[in-house]
Amino acid sequence: MRALVTGAASGIGRAVCLRLARDARERGATARIAAVDVARPALDALAEELRKHDAEALAITADVGTVDGPARAVAEAAGRFGGLDALVSNAGVNRPGRLVDYAVEDWDRLFAVNTRATWLLAKAAHPALRGSRGAIVAIASMSGSNAHANLGAYGPSKAAVIMLVRVLAQELGPDGIRVNSVSPGMVRTGMTAQVYADERVAAERAALVPLGRVAAPEDIADVVAFLLGPDARYVNGHDLVVDGGVTGNFLGRVPGLARITRG
Repeated sequence: MRALVTGAASGIGRAVCLRLARDARERGATARIAAVDVARPALDALAEELRKHDAEALAITADVGTVDGPARAVAEAAGRFGGLDALVSNAGVNRPGRLVDYAVEDWDRLFAVNTRATWLLAKAAHPALRGSRGAIVAIASMSGSNAHANLGAYGPSKAAVIMLVRVLAQELGPDGIRVNSVSPGMVRTGMTAQVYADERVAAERAALVPLGRVAAPEDIADVVAFLLGPDARYVNGHDLVVDGGVTGNFLGRVPGLARITRG
């Protein structure tokens, strides 16, 4: 498995890299993973950990929100590995705020990182993935298909990712490239660490999920590994929601519902 993973230094991206490395080792193979991020110290630490799992790790510092960052990262990875089998577009940013107060600069930055990067990565990786008949997974969000107020451009940018993936699946499918997205629900990551530091809030969030807990990055990474692997060979253009059932659980919490049911 020759994979490029963005936003790899922490959270879901880190978990994906480690899962792919472990899977390859269990098969008696060597994973070759290009980990892309802007956080160099954490990226180097991940590379060291990947090597402990017998993987070949390539740490690439690149801002995928720039015009040339995605292509540069793909070129470096494909050149080092002699091609690519998998692309995971995971890097994402969030700048909350009401849309009526939102800055154009923030809107553009979120779309550049959360949406445009997936397109540019896919565009740059297309020749390599066509050669290997590989797969792409983009990390979307439950906020891409469920309206979430006060998150600024985050929801719209993730909704665009879901549609972008569907279009790419149609266009790249004839080249043997599968393209899917994963929409996580609530996940404990570096981006949300401050929220879960409050034990009361953490407990209230967990109580919203029918499974009784907020996801760990590994819960999402396992699904990404499935979509990249042979068991998902006929899955294309799909957005797989991995939220523990939370997005289907809100109507059951409408005040007065128990009274109506008894009546």
